[in-house]
Amino acid sequence: MSSEISQEDYRAFKEFLQDASGILLGDNKQYLVKSRLRRIMAENRFNSLGELVQRLRKQPRSELRETVIDAMTTNETLWFRDTHPFRILEERLLGEMAAENTSQPLRIWSAACSTGQEPYSIAMVIDEYRRRNPGRLRRPVEIIATDVSKPVVDAAKDGIYELLALGRGLSADRQKQYFTQLPSGSWQVRKEIRDMVTFREHNLLERFSSSRFDIVFCRNVLIYFSSDLKHDILVRTHGILKRGGYLILGASESLNGLNQYYEMVQCRPGIIYRAK
Repeated sequence: MSSEISQEDYRAFKEFLQDASGILLGDNKQYLVKSRLRRIMAENRFNSLGELVQRLRKQPRSELRETVIDAMTTNETLWFRDTHPFRILEERLLGEMAAENTSQPLRIWSAACSTGQEPYSIAMVIDEYRRRNPGRLRRPVEIIATDVSKPVVDAAKDGIYELLALGRGLSADRQKQYFTQLPSGSWQVRKEIRDMVTFREHNLLERFSSSRFDIVFCRNVLIYFSSDLKHDILVRTHGILKRGGYLILGASESLNGLNQYYEMVQCRPGIIYRAK
């Protein structure tokens, strides 16, 4: 890649990325594009970002397209990120769901799950709740985790992490309880926790065909979308939430202009949203 990205090439790439994944790059993110695509550009011998975009437009269903989207959308995540959502899940939501007079599965969606830390953290919280409250949460639990990146989803299914990745938010007690060290030196989530999570490839721009959910985690991803796309995603999310189900957003995200769909619930600390 040449040292500078022309405004025309950058604009074309922004349009491609938004069409493909919904992510809206800012006006001055050329440095980010260069750093994330440098290896791909070199391996495929593209001289400019414009050449890459032309190839992507000509081959809309190619391995190159998946590789580019993966490079631009994969962000490092943490175990039990922000703490409050998992405390709210354990101390409030699971007790409420356990008290419901139903044998239907408790269904939780982890949207934009990246490399799997969030859905596995949810599974650990549920396991801990059951250990502390024997027989209380009798409903089966289904955790569906999705991400736009196929390589990320495939890696998350395996549940294998390097020691450095485990250190980002995971306590030593949980590491001992829920992970097994492999001969390679990596650590794998124990099978009983992996079995609680079903991973799927899914683009948030597309309709999610599934039974309704009790809880949706959609955290730290909406900040990358335009206002119109964010509104559309949240309305469609409401459509797959059970009435009275809960939406949990990231710490810096909020709902605007959607009062007909959701009501705010103060958890002190933390805010979640109940579907009307």
